[in-house]
Amino acid sequence: MLVDRARIKIVSGKGGNGAVTFRREPFVPEGGPDGGDGGKGGDVIFRANRNLTTLMDFKYRKKFKAEDGQDGMRKKCFGKNGEDLIIDVPVGTMIIDEETGLLMADLITDGQTVTAAKGGKGGKGNVHYKSSVRQAPDFAEAGDFAKERFVILELKMIADVGLVGFPNVGKSSLLSVSTNAKPKIENYHFTTIEPNLGVVEISDTEFLMADIAGIIEGAHNGQGLGLDFLKHIERTRVLIHVVDVSGSEGRDPKDDFEKIMKELGEYSPKMLKKPMIVCANKTDLIPPDSTIYDEFKEYINARGYDVYPVSAPAKKGVPELLYAALAKLNEVRENEVDEYEGVEWFDFEKDDIDKDYRVVNVDKKNGVFYLSGTQLHKIFDSTNFNDTTSLRYLYKYIEKSGAISKMKEMGLKEGDTVSIYNYEMEYIEEF
Repeated sequence: MLVDRARIKIVSGKGGNGAVTFRREPFVPEGGPDGGDGGKGGDVIFRANRNLTTLMDFKYRKKFKAEDGQDGMRKKCFGKNGEDLIIDVPVGTMIIDEETGLLMADLITDGQTVTAAKGGKGGKGNVHYKSSVRQAPDFAEAGDFAKERFVILELKMIADVGLVGFPNVGKSSLLSVSTNAKPKIENYHFTTIEPNLGVVEISDTEFLMADIAGIIEGAHNGQGLGLDFLKHIERTRVLIHVVDVSGSEGRDPKDDFEKIMKELGEYSPKMLKKPMIVCANKTDLIPPDSTIYDEFKEYINARGYDVYPVSAPAKKGVPELLYAALAKLNEVRENEVDEYEGVEWFDFEKDDIDKDYRVVNVDKKNGVFYLSGTQLHKIFDSTNFNDTTSLRYLYKYIEKSGAISKMKEMGLKEGDTVSIYNYEMEYIEEF
C-alpha cells in the first residue's frame, strides 16, 4: 500500500535547567556557587533514505519527540545534551510547515537531512550569577522550551522517465519488460493502483522508470485515482505517453492521446512542457490491412512528437523506445534548471526568533490580573521564591516590560492578586 501523505507532530527536546548548588568550604558563604549548566535539548531531524518507498510508518504514529537536555549538576558539571531524533523518510519527501504552508525542505537525495525543530538551549547554573554583591546566588536559569509544530509529509516519487496513459494500454507490461520491476498485469482497468518503479539498464548506464497509474478523464478534478498519482508525474524528467494504437477496446487512439494531454495540462501547464515521446503499443493487435497506425503516427508527428511502434509482451520495438527515452533524458540533464526558483521557503532563522518572545501579556478576570509570555515563563521557572534577589529580578523584568503600568491602567492597586502561571502573589506598591 502506497501512503504518500501524512500529518505528524514533532517536538524537540527542552533545554536542561541550570543547577543551584554550593561547594562545601569553610569561610566561604554557602561554600560558594558551583551549579553547572543544563544540557541542550535534542533536535528533530528528517533524513532521506533510499530504502524507503512509502510513508506507511507515519500512518499510525503521529507524534515524534526528541530527548530533553539533562539538568546541570554540582561541581560545575554540565548536564548531558539530549539525543537528536532522526526520522527517516523516502527520497522525494517534501516537509511542509502546516501553520504557514511553506516548504521547509525537499529531500531529493539519499542521506540529505534537515533540522525541522531545534532543541532548547540549556539554562545557566548559579555559578554564572555570582558577583561582588551577590556571593551566594540561590537561583539559576531555566532551560529554553522545546519547539513543536505540525508538519505535512508529502511524497512525490522521483523517476527519470514516467509512463502515462489510459488504464490497460500496456504501461505495466512495458515496465516489466524494460526493467527489473514485477508489476501486477491483468486485462482489466486499474490493475495498477499505485505507482511502480523499475531500473532500466541500457548502454552501460541506467535510469529509473515509473508507471504512473490512475489517469482517466476528470483525473485533475480528483476522479478515479487521478489526484493521488498525477503529482508523482511532476518529478519525472521525461514522459513516455503510452497509447493502445490498435483501438482494441473500441477507442480512437488519437482521441485517447488528446484526453490524457488535456488532463496533464489541466493539472499543471508545466506537464505539457516536459519532453515527451509517444509509444504506440499493441501493434501486434492491428489487423494487417488497417491504416490506423499510419494515421496515428502522422497525427502525432504533426503535434511535434516522435512515435515508436511497440509490442511490449514480445519486446518488439522496446529497445528503440528506451534509447529514444535515454537521449531525451540526457538532453534534460544537460539543461536542467532549478525547479524551485522563485518558491517561498520556510525561514528557519526567522522562525527561531520569536518576535513576541519578550512581550508580557496582561489579562484581568474576576478582579485577578493574569500575566503570561514566553520569556516571562522562562524567568518564572528560574525564580527561587525563597530568595529576595531572585524575586526582585522577576519583578524588575515585569516592570520593564510595561506590564505594571498596563495593569495600573486596568485598575491595579496595592493588595490586588497577580497570577503568573497559577502562582498567585499579592501586589505591593514598593518592592
